[in-house]
Amino acid sequence: MAGTFSAINWKFPQLAGFSLLNHQIPAPFRLLNSRFCYPRNSQVLKMAPADLQNHSPDVKEPSPKLPKLQHDNIPSYLLRVKKLSENAVLPSRGSPLSAGYDLSSASKAKVPARGKALIPTDLSIAIPEGTYARIAPRSGLTWKHSIDVGAGVIDADYRGPVGVILFNHSDLDFEVKVGDRIAQLIIEKIVTPNVMEVEDLDATVRGAGGFGSTGV
Repeated sequence: MAGTFSAINWKFPQLAGFSLLNHQIPAPFRLLNSRFCYPRNSQVLKMAPADLQNHSPDVKEPSPKLPKLQHDNIPSYLLRVKKLSENAVLPSRGSPLSAGYDLSSASKAKVPARGKALIPTDLSIAIPEGTYARIAPRSGLTWKHSIDVGAGVIDADYRGPVGVILFNHSDLDFEVKVGDRIAQLIIEKIVTPNVMEVEDLDATVRGAGGFGSTGV
């Protein structure tokens, strides 16, 4: 490598001018924390913490928002979410061990008594391959307000806006405000075997026993 060793000059201006091309550095070294360590029986060049601070670069935290057209190498365990409006709220879990991600309403709405309503989240979500997303009710809404959800399957290849169908089983209208948590999103693994037509199926103890065949 020709030229001045910029990493040394930046961290330790006292070493400015050493050239790797001319082998002017007195001996092989390695950088250990805040000092250069030369081979045994050789001197150690120490730097004061103030000097290190004066020559530290400005480190900026990376933006959590990924640029467009750079999604090919994203790990499958990441849940990619796009906001479609300023009212959209990113899915979040209530605790580290929560199975579901809370989904929030992006607009005001009313679910009529004994009726239903489609509540927008203004989110588009890329579900990881090998899984699907199930929209499930929140226990608090079900217990306190008799609110349930329906038609809650999001496939991995769907890229449209996510909406939540709420059913109101009570005798009172249910008001939804912007930002209210209305459902939860649960990511579940799936198996999609190929379909093969056969003449017969293997026999089992249960056989063709259907509803109620194993007891109530």
